[in-house]
Amino acid sequence: MNKKRIRDYGIVIGRMTPGPLNKITDVPGVTVGHYTLDDEKHRTGVTVILPAPDNVYADKLTAVAHVINGFGKTAGTIQLDELGELETPIALTNTLNVGKVADGLVGYTLEQCAKEGLECTTINPVVGETNDSAMSDNSDRPLGEAEVRAAIAAACTDFDEGDVGAGKGTTGFGLKGGIGSASRQIELDGKTHTVGALVQCNFGRTDDLCIDGRPIGKRIAEKLREEERAECDKGSIMMVIATDIPLSELQLKRVAKRAAVGLIRTGSYLGHGSGDVVLAFTTANRHMRDDGAFRTMQAVNNSSIEEICRACSESVEEAILNAMSTADRVVGYSGKVLRGLNEFIPEYL
Repeated sequence: MNKKRIRDYGIVIGRMTPGPLNKITDVPGVTVGHYTLDDEKHRTGVTVILPAPDNVYADKLTAVAHVINGFGKTAGTIQLDELGELETPIALTNTLNVGKVADGLVGYTLEQCAKEGLECTTINPVVGETNDSAMSDNSDRPLGEAEVRAAIAAACTDFDEGDVGAGKGTTGFGLKGGIGSASRQIELDGKTHTVGALVQCNFGRTDDLCIDGRPIGKRIAEKLREEERAECDKGSIMMVIATDIPLSELQLKRVAKRAAVGLIRTGSYLGHGSGDVVLAFTTANRHMRDDGAFRTMQAVNNSSIEEICRACSESVEEAILNAMSTADRVVGYSGKVLRGLNEFIPEYL
């Protein structure tokens, strides 16, 4: 399987420095795991982002959701925005399995709390989705708690990208989409911090694809003129942003909004049928269980937020291109073929 990322083709996105892995897991404590279902009927799966190695329900993380276009079926975003607290891992899956995957996160969290003797009577599981039904027959809703736990058990820092996990059956600009990630480093007061992004890429119109400002999609669309190609921007994208920079909920929301910049630079026009959703969290400023009546937190000066916004947009742009460049050709359950971007990059860039 081809696993060349966009930089392996000599294409450098933006001007900021990536972290060591150039993945969301460059943020300390963050891990990612996949469960991939690839059989006669299904090209689908679950991807789980674990924001910390411990029980996040016990010591919640500062987090927000930002909806660019709301054509999607996410779970947990209302309370996430109301309280600014993340209390479960974040799971990504396909449209029809959101409820079952959310139930899996509830079961996992209840087990974690029982081990620590914590009372747990309400849980807000956070699940994002994109629709991979063009490649996978999900009417039997094959993903649930067992698959969520398998993804969690597989979590690591140097995780796979491309057509794996929740990206197994997804589309990108009429080509094969998938899971992709990238990161950027920022120095604040002499200390290096990280902003990372992970995307579930399932959107875009073939003609609109841009790579580092180059309109490669027009040439690909011409090449595919006798084959099926995406004629409109639909299908959705989930963008997860992580950082170890201390940010307030308001500042985190401001940063999350900049994910749209990276998305648009790849060629999206935020079409009617594309649900474009951002989930963002910081591993700093945790809501500790023993905080008492008052909570102490840090926040960057707003004068320092400029590069954090750039880091978010650059990471999302490169994460999308990594999702596509690492994904090979996939044949769906009904015979539909999605060709890999890697088939075109050497000729067109």
